[in-house]
This record gives sequence, structure tokens and C-alpha cells, in this order.
Amino acid sequence: MTYGIVAIGEALGEETEVTDSVISQYTNSHETVRSWGYRHFRRAGDEELITDLAVRACEEALKDASLDASEVDLVILAIADFAEYLCWDAAAALQGRIGAVNAEAVLVNQACCAGVMAFDTAAGRFATHENYQNALIVSANRICDTYQNRMEASTSVMSDGAVAILARRGHERGQWLATETITDGRYANFFRMEVGGTAQPFGVSGAADMDDLQKQANPLGRVAEILGNDARRMLEFFKKFSGNMREAVDRACARTGIEVGEIKRFIHLNDNQQAMTEIAKVLGVPLERLTGELALDLGHFGSADQMLALNRLLQAGELQNGDIVALTTLGGGMHWAVTLIRI
Repeated sequence: MTYGIVAIGEALGEETEVTDSVISQYTNSHETVRSWGYRHFRRAGDEELITDLAVRACEEALKDASLDASEVDLVILAIADFAEYLCWDAAAALQGRIGAVNAEAVLVNQACCAGVMAFDTAAGRFATHENYQNALIVSANRICDTYQNRMEASTSVMSDGAVAILARRGHERGQWLATETITDGRYANFFRMEVGGTAQPFGVSGAADMDDLQKQANPLGRVAEILGNDARRMLEFFKKFSGNMREAVDRACARTGIEVGEIKRFIHLNDNQQAMTEIAKVLGVPLERLTGELALDLGHFGSADQMLALNRLLQAGELQNGDIVALTTLGGGMHWAVTLIRI
């Protein structure tokens, strides 16, 4: 079973420059945000929500592929965290809105890893449903300012946007080769929000206010607390934080018979410049083989970074037929994931 990429569509928020006045709208930590190196990010309008962005991206991909939505067999929507409503399937809503009336809809919601892991979900569906020919793999991100501060919720500047890939069984270009994921649930609590779930619903007595929720959203501020200020456990975690990324890449390479040195580009999540430098060291490759410059001009789109950067590299002519790229990511769960694609 093989499948490849036929077309890619984008729908991004408005480009916004990272200036002191813009930073001041979100945080007083100007020096910290500046040190990350971001030049721009994308911000959606108040009325454009996550499935709105996903619909636009899908429509662009379908138009580029000259395919009617009724010919799509599978719609996979990958999101990092929040959709518009609770008790609501955003993937099914997307399927309905684009008119993919014959498609199965699947929601993948595993933080910043969801987009990379969605390729494996597509591979599984293609393998077990021989009649499936066309799939939309969609990843979208839309920050809800009530719950998250796009400049304090992580070590990156968060952006709004969606990317849709039209994948087809047997297509030779942009061919999926393998996906590998490492999960370590001992660190699952780093990214959780304390209020809003069934353990502590909104509005209950003693619930935190929104300022507290936003502070809790930053995982790095919680590492020492969750690990009990145990130096040994903290050292173990930080070794795993980057080391598991290399382990996932090595596993994918072993499955496919590909050497790490054969990978033309590592398309990592749009992290800050310091984090990109560290990942390059762990992977044992020059920083230029990552997508750090793209990241600094786009911001972090949750689970959509890799699909967006892949499209930008293809548009710029920086990838040729036969090149192998690795989509790499890590995020809440904790998960570390990689998908290998042959252009």
C-alpha cells in the first residue's frame, strides 16, 4: 500500500510583524519573546474559527487537484487543542461543510504531533479500506485568546491557519514512506489545563480564573513542580525531550532502509531559534537542513507547521523528485513523531 500527495491548500491568518507594540498586547516579557527570533506570525480575524480555516484550505487543495469533494473517501482533521464547541466532532463538521458526503471523517487531537501522526492514520485507513482512493489530511490551528496567550503558552509565538493535503492511493509524488511515534505518558500532565474538564468543570467553586489558566498553559513552568523538584528526574526528562526525537527518526529510517544522511530536509515544528539549534545537534545535521528561517517568518501553527513548511519548500523549488524529507515534531502526551516522505 502506498499513497502520495496530489495537492496542498493553505488558509492562513493575517501576517503580523513581531514588534514591541504587538508583543505588549500579549505579554510584558519583551526580551524573552525577542530572544526567540520570530519576525512574523499569523493572526485570524475574530470571526474566522478553526473549521473556517480548514474549509478554506480544503477548497484550495481540491481546486488544485481538480477533484470534486464527493470523490473524497476520507477526511482527517488534526488539531492541537480546541475546536469551536464541546461535545462536537470538528472533523465531521468539516466533512459536511466541504460537501465530502461520501467520506469517513476522523479527528486526530494529539497536540503539536497531530498533523505528523495523521499521515499514519491515513496509511492505516488506506490499508484496511481497499476502496479508499482519495483522502484529505488537514491540520488546523486557531488560538482562543480566552484560554491561551499566544506569546506565553509555550516557547514560541503561536499562529492561526490551516493546511490541507489531498493524498491519493498509488500516487508516486510526495509518497508516504513511514511514520514512527514514541509516547511517554509519565509526562502527560505538562500541558494540561486544570479547569474545564470533568475533574473541575468551569464555574465550580474554587475554580481558577482565566489569568491562572493562561499561566498553567506553559509546560516549561510546570516541569519542576510536576517532577517534584527532583534533579535526577528533571535531567532524565530533558535528555528525553530531544533524545527521543532522534530515536523516532532512527526507527523510521530503520523501517525504510534509509540513512539519516539521505534525508534532504528535516521539517520540524516551528520552534524558536534556540530550540531549532538544539534539535539540529541531536539529529547530527547542519542547522540549514531544518526549516528554522521559515519558522521565524510564519510562527507556530500547532500541528500544521510541517505540512505548511513542506508546501512552502515545494513552491520555492527547494525539493526535487526523489528527495526524502522528515516531518518531525514533539508535543503534549508526551509524543515524539516523524513521518518520512519521498518527493
